[in-house]
Amino acid sequence: MKSANATLFALVTSVFSYALMQTMVVPAVGLLQRELDTTPGWASWIISGFLLSSAVLTPLLGRMGDLYGKRRVLLAVLITYLAGMAGATAAQDIGQLIAARVVQGAALALVPLSMAILRETMPRERMTFAFGLISGIVGAGAGAGLVVGGLLADHLSWRWLFGLGALLALVSLLLVARSVPASTHTAQGRLDFPGAVLLGTGLVALLLALTQGRGWTAVVLGVAAPALFVVLLLVERRRDDALIDVAELADRPMLATHALAFLFGAASYFFYLALPAYAQLEPGPAGIGFGATVTVSGLLMLPGALILLPTGTAVGRLAERFGPRWPAVLGFAVAVAGSALLALAHASMWEHLIFYTVVGAGSGLVMASLPKLIGDLVPLTRTGVANGLNNIARTVGGVVGSGLATAVLNSGYTDAAFTTLFWLAAATSMLGVAVAPFAVRNAHGREHERVQQARA
Repeated sequence: MKSANATLFALVTSVFSYALMQTMVVPAVGLLQRELDTTPGWASWIISGFLLSSAVLTPLLGRMGDLYGKRRVLLAVLITYLAGMAGATAAQDIGQLIAARVVQGAALALVPLSMAILRETMPRERMTFAFGLISGIVGAGAGAGLVVGGLLADHLSWRWLFGLGALLALVSLLLVARSVPASTHTAQGRLDFPGAVLLGTGLVALLLALTQGRGWTAVVLGVAAPALFVVLLLVERRRDDALIDVAELADRPMLATHALAFLFGAASYFFYLALPAYAQLEPGPAGIGFGATVTVSGLLMLPGALILLPTGTAVGRLAERFGPRWPAVLGFAVAVAGSALLALAHASMWEHLIFYTVVGAGSGLVMASLPKLIGDLVPLTRTGVANGLNNIARTVGGVVGSGLATAVLNSGYTDAAFTTLFWLAAATSMLGVAVAPFAVRNAHGREHERVQQARA
């Protein structure tokens, strides 16, 4: 038990080091633009570059963990992450900082690799709790990053953002080296480089079309992305060691689980953009805005982030009592309620604080449900890559949500615009309620799978 607790602590620390940096840079983008004397377009790549490399590298690193050992790959990712943090701390211009952020993007793989390690090392009765804790740390760290980033941006140099990240990466590296055991289950086969290149290129085209495309560029990228994904599926169907298991991806419960991750990512970013923007508006004749600092706007979201931890760890008990599909259903339903309350009433700070905490409670249930659902659907040797693909679905959902939120706010920072975003979040979460029941196998499906495995 002691070694399992030490492993869990090392993994939680590692995931927290990534989760904090998801959002810690967000409040400082304007400051970085001024300090590095660059344009808004280039400054946006501080976020976009991290996002793109995360989406491209995560499934590849997850598959490498399945093939070559999760601990070994986890250590390599932390070393790479530490190097990226050190490079960002020493960056002298926007190009160097963007390059460092691209290197840091490898850290998203810490989440699926940690989930895969937990599935190997934790006692079965504690596994769901551990999954919930890791998932909760992802959300809580993202919320804490908004506050910490605001404090550092308001009071210290921007280099402290990455100095703190480097320290956390170093501590995580030492803890993992000491406490995480070598993998006991590895997959057979080789690394699927053609699949990795096609998947990476398709994701880059898709995310560039959503975040940077304009005019004909957006059209070309929008056509290229699905074409590359079609070629990817055709290639992967013919490979025994495919990065993307086409049959697994087409399986209805797995497809539903990835759809849930996409919807959750989209709904989350409606709030990430809307709530701080509303809070930082100077109160005017329209009667909106609180005139809050970056730090205060982050603090308003902090309870909604911290509540992810206790609600996430409750998933195991809920699943045992009501069935595996119901924590996700309940989570999205609670998020619908919180989103609708914000749409109806958001003129006061206390409404933001309390209603977003309701949203956070639902988010904790959803986040902890996803790795558990995947663990029920795939063998141990596919855990890393399956969780990696699920994280990609959430990342792409976040890009879509961010793009929609930006488009709505570009029409004007009006009460109607913010109300629209909160209703969009409610509608997206309602879709999650509808999809969640399909993310588990029915009794017939489980029996069919058991027979097929026995024959194999």
